[in-house]
Amino acid sequence: MEMNIDISGTTKLVGLIGSPVSQSMSPAMHTASFAKLGIDAVYLGFDVKLDQLADAVVGLKQLGAVGYNVTMPCKTYIGEYLDELSEAADLMGAVNTVVIEDGKSVGHNTDGAGFVQNIRNLGCDPAGKVVTVIGAGGAGSAVYTQVAIDGASEVRIFNQRDDFWDKTAARIGRVAEKTGARISLKDLADTGALEKSIAQSDILVNATRVGMVPNVDECLVEEEWLHEGRLVADTVYEPHETLLIKRAKARGLVTAGGLGMLLQQLALGEAIWFGCETPVEYLEKMFY
Repeated sequence: MEMNIDISGTTKLVGLIGSPVSQSMSPAMHTASFAKLGIDAVYLGFDVKLDQLADAVVGLKQLGAVGYNVTMPCKTYIGEYLDELSEAADLMGAVNTVVIEDGKSVGHNTDGAGFVQNIRNLGCDPAGKVVTVIGAGGAGSAVYTQVAIDGASEVRIFNQRDDFWDKTAARIGRVAEKTGARISLKDLADTGALEKSIAQSDILVNATRVGMVPNVDECLVEEEWLHEGRLVADTVYEPHETLLIKRAKARGLVTAGGLGMLLQQLALGEAIWFGCETPVEYLEKMFY
C-alpha cells in the first residue's frame, strides 16, 4: 500500500478512541481515503480506557480535532460527556462518531446504518425479516435499533445477564415503542433458546467481541445451528473471516463480514466530518 501523505502545520486531526485500538484498520483506511480525496488530515488511534474517557473528550476538543470515532468499551458511556447527541445515537444509547463543531462535541451513530447498507449490498433488506442479534452493547444496540427502524418484523436480542440487564431492557422497550417493532431480550446462557431463535430467523448477527483477534477460535454459535436460507453477519472485522463466518460459509450461507460494515460506516463518518463522498470501491480494493 503506497500513499503520498504530506503532513504540515495545518494538517487536521481525526482519531479513534477506545481499548484496544492497536488492531484497528480505521487509521489506515481513513488516512488512505483522505489522501485519495486530497483532504489535509490524518487519522490516529488512541488507547482510551473508561476511566480516561472524560479527559479524552475534553482533550480532543481542546486540541482542535475535527472529530473521532469511538469503539468498545466506550460507545455506551461517552454520551454523558458530550454536548449533544443525534436522534439515532440517543435512541441507540451508543455513540461511534463524534464531530467537534462550534465548540461542541456532538455524538452520532453510523454503525447501524453502516450494517444495514452492507447487508443490502448483498441483496438482503431487513424489512419484514426476523433478526437474531447476539450482544446488546454498543454495536448490538446500533444493529437492533437500525433494523427495527428499517422495518424488521421481529428482533430477538441475546445478551449476558449482567449488571446492565435492566438498563438494556429499558432501552429495548424504548426502541420498540418508537419503532413499533416486536423486540425481545433473552439470556445468552440459554443456548436452547438461541438455537431455536436462529432456526426461526432470516438474519443472524454477532455483535460481540467473540471471535476478534486474538481470540479467533471462539464462537457463540454451533455450526449445526446454521440452516439454509439465512444471512449470517458479524460486526467483527479483524480477522476478516471470524469463526462464525467460516462456519456459515461451510454451510453454504450468505455472509456479511465486519469489514463491509466498517467501510459503510466509515463513509458516513467522513461525510459528517468533511461533507465528502468516500471512495468506498477504492478502499475495498486496497484492504480486502
